[in-house]
This record gives sequence, C-alpha cells and structure tokens, in this order.
Amino acid sequence: MNETQRKITFDNRRNRDFSKTVKARVNAYFAENNLSKFANAAMIRKTIALFTLYFGSYALIISDILPVWGMWAMCFVMGLGMAGIGFSVSHDALHGAYSANKHVNRLLGLSFDLLGANGYIWKITHNVIHHTYTNIQGHDEDLEVAGFIRLSPNTEHQPIHRLQHLLAFPAYSFATFFWVFIKDYKYFLQRDLGPYKDKKHPASEWAILIVTKLIYYGYIIAVPMLLLDITWLQFAIGFFTLHLTAGLTLGIIFQLAHIVEDTEHPVADTDDTIPEHWLVHQMATTADFAQDNKFLCWYIGGLNFQIEHHLFPRICSIHYPDIASIVRQTAREYGVPYHCYETFGDAVGSHYRTLKRFGSAEKATGDEPLQNSI
Repeated sequence: MNETQRKITFDNRRNRDFSKTVKARVNAYFAENNLSKFANAAMIRKTIALFTLYFGSYALIISDILPVWGMWAMCFVMGLGMAGIGFSVSHDALHGAYSANKHVNRLLGLSFDLLGANGYIWKITHNVIHHTYTNIQGHDEDLEVAGFIRLSPNTEHQPIHRLQHLLAFPAYSFATFFWVFIKDYKYFLQRDLGPYKDKKHPASEWAILIVTKLIYYGYIIAVPMLLLDITWLQFAIGFFTLHLTAGLTLGIIFQLAHIVEDTEHPVADTDDTIPEHWLVHQMATTADFAQDNKFLCWYIGGLNFQIEHHLFPRICSIHYPDIASIVRQTAREYGVPYHCYETFGDAVGSHYRTLKRFGSAEKATGDEPLQNSI
C-alpha cells in the first residue's frame, strides 16, 4: 500500500497519571463486577428491537396491506430504525466493541452496508481519522460536512457561513441520502483522505462496495417500484421521508458530541504536535449530554456518552452510563475537562449558538492551542 501520512503527534508525557488512573479504574469496574466489556443481554434485546423496527416496517410496506398514508408512516418509522441501527449496532460492531468475536463484529458491521453506507470507509474516516484527530481542522473528516458549513474556527471563513445556523439543520437531513449516493464513492475515488495521501483501497473492498450498494438500491428502490401500485411521486415522498428522518437524527446527534460551546479546536504547534496527552485532548474536544434520559441512552447507543466512547471505543456502548461517573470523578481529581450538557435541548441550543459564532466572524474563539484552554 502506497500511502504517507502527515504525522500529528500528542505529548503523552503530560497527564500520564490521569490516563493510567482512568483506565485502571474502568478496568477494575468490569473485573470487580465480573462483567464483560462487550454486549450483554440488554444489548442483544435492543439489537433485535431495532432490526425489527426497520425491517418490520419495510415488510409492512412491501406487503401492500397498508393504505398509501400508512406506507408513508412506515417510511418515517424506517428512518428512525435506520438511525437506531447505525447508532447502536453498526457503530459498536465497526469499533470491534459489540463482541469479543471478530467474526460477530464483522457480520453485524455489515448492517451498515445493508443500510446503504460502507463500513470499510467509515472505519477509516471515523475510527481512525476522527477518533485520532478529533476537532483538528484539516485532519478530522467529521468537520467537513459541506463547504457552506463551518464547524471549526480554524476553517477559512466565507460569507455564506453567516447563514449556516439556518442552513446546517436542513443539510444534516440529507446526510444519509448523500452517503448512499455520493459520499462513499467520493471517498473511494479521492486521492487524499484526511492525513492520508494517495490512499489505495483493496480490490475486495471495491467489490463489497459495489455489491452492497446494488443490494441496497435493489431492496429500497427496485423492489417497491416493482411490487407496489404506487407512482414515482409517491415513492419519492416515501424515500425522502425515510432519509430525511434518518439523516436529521444522525446528523444532530453526532454534531452534539464535538461542535458545542465548551469543546476545544486545538491547533498543532510548528512541530505538528498537540501539546497535551491524547486522552486529555479527547476530553477537551468532546461533550456528553442528557445522561439521565433513559430513552436517549437506549436509542442512540450511548452516544450521548461520547466522552466515554472516545476514551474507551472498544467497550460496548451499553456500559457507558455505568462508567461515566468513574470518568467524571477521575477528571475532577486531575483537573481535566469533563463537558456535559444536562438535557438534549441544552446541547442542541449550544450547537446552534456555536454555528452562529463560527459563522459570524473570520476567527472565532476556541482556535487557540490546547494548553491555553484547559
């Protein structure tokens, strides 16, 4: 494989005690309670429920026993199921956190492809690039939503950004639509991907991309049009309802993890070094929200515990509510940031204000080096 990578490094000599302590305490929690770090019975029940929500709604549509308005309603439910599977099943599996068995993770990770996305490219852009270079402009691909949306104060300001607080949420709604038809192909074809230069992809992954995309287009477009007595307009309304629902749900949840008022956007020094330990960098650039909201904790796979996920991505999300107090207390002891918004609404409001702030001026606060902000 012919690839080079601009090396951004972290000064892991700093705050080593925090890193060692938080890891030791979390490991002790699982050992003392004789718990596996992977999926438990509750996670398996949730997995079954979310797959039933998505494919059960699809089956009802294809059965042609519902009136048109009923089919439309099931498209909305499918959108919620699609987002839920992505949050709770695909995400954990692609991180290798669902099961200790890599083959189980591989199989469940294919649910991502079955939803129209590509698990291989996600593992590069999310697992490797985003998780390593969180909120570092020019490296973190999650900051590159669209040219008219500025998610980092270190991105060059354009006049259109002054409207981004109005444009962003509608843009998020098209996230899965863009993913299904454009994003994966774009990433496979472009030479540079984040810090990777001239990235080459295995022929086997190209084959999986093409085959799984055709399967998705087949069951989501061809089958309904062949079996149902509906017009193209009716199909389009249902299809867009599905993707606008899933896209908005996914887009908002993922943005609340990093693009809020308290999180930092560090700048590397002249030696391409972030002057802080990698774990502290994750704490400073990440936020939790709505930790006491039982429904959100269930539905979004613990992604409202994004701090815990970034520190321990190989632990199944079902356990994040239980280890959050350990991480929070350890952060407090060592003077490390722990950003958390009490409610979902608080986090959405903070994201909206951040969009306005980043869109209003060429240089917004928050672009200073990390050591000046914690």
